[in-house]
Amino acid sequence: MFNKLFGKFSKDLGIDLGTSHTRVFVREKGIVINEPSVVAINTRTDQILAVGSDARDMLGKTPPHILTTKPLSKGVISDFEVAEKMLKYFIDRVHTESFTIVPRPRIVIGVPLETTEVERKAIEDAALSAGARQVYLVEGPMLSAIGARLPISESVGIMVVDIGGGTTEIAVLSLGGVVTWKSLPIAGDELNKNVVQYARDVFNLLLGERVAEQVKIRIGSAVEQTEPLTMEMRGRDLLSGLPKEIIVNDSQIREAIHRSIAVIVQNIKATLEVTPPELVADIYERGIVLTGGGSLLRGLDVLISRQAEIPVRVAEDPLTCAVRGAGALLENDLLLKDLALPSASQGGII
Repeated sequence: MFNKLFGKFSKDLGIDLGTSHTRVFVREKGIVINEPSVVAINTRTDQILAVGSDARDMLGKTPPHILTTKPLSKGVISDFEVAEKMLKYFIDRVHTESFTIVPRPRIVIGVPLETTEVERKAIEDAALSAGARQVYLVEGPMLSAIGARLPISESVGIMVVDIGGGTTEIAVLSLGGVVTWKSLPIAGDELNKNVVQYARDVFNLLLGERVAEQVKIRIGSAVEQTEPLTMEMRGRDLLSGLPKEIIVNDSQIREAIHRSIAVIVQNIKATLEVTPPELVADIYERGIVLTGGGSLLRGLDVLISRQAEIPVRVAEDPLTCAVRGAGALLENDLLLKDLALPSASQGGII
């Protein structure tokens, strides 16, 4: 009874708690927060100085007493206290325009397929401590599929490849469940590291990860481009120790990230090999759907399609698929109860 009453007034949230970005969907409002999962803390006073874009701008530029940290690693909480503070900051931000008596929200959060019970409990506890009334955890690829408007409850095979910041999750879905899946620690962040390593090995240039990410976004590609792309890359010369700028092209960046991309493609093929033949027939007809920020890499869909010999398409607005899926579940209580993972902490589901 109270839950129904609370439900009418509470601002229920769908949260995509990602390694690189956290996105928050508010029922009846849409996506209201899309910020990097970065927190800046003053270690002298233990105060949070900045969260999101402001904190990311501080990366690599802080004095010793200011710590910029990413509280999530590979899609799970690596620093509980900071993750809780970050969640609380985002929940408070959503509620700033409301009256103080607005009930605490129900929250739907996406979690990676490979999370342990301990990791799930950490996410639940962080959300409850940050002000949630109820916490529902749902597998990430399931949320991405819902956000991409795929018929997850039907008896058809759907293959979703979610390439995020910390992990790539490959899942075959049918009848509201995950049939076969693989989770890889190779995704957007790993590609940035590949660019940093390539610059060091080939040009003796020490790059920051922010610069590497910009290079990957602007000229990175998985297949040869019709028109060559070039960009300046700035860092520190390892030999002289002085600032240095060089011009790189798309084929050099393709060479830098080639090995990581090959591993992702290999694992997509390996997942197909262990998928029941009836579902493979459906996937062959419907194609593979790519979601997550990594799917925006130029030509990645073309490369996977060539290698797996199956049509591949990038979902509409792949960056927000998971959070839109979480938002859609807030409107569908029956489906939410079907898809929610068992609560790992006693207070999780009321």
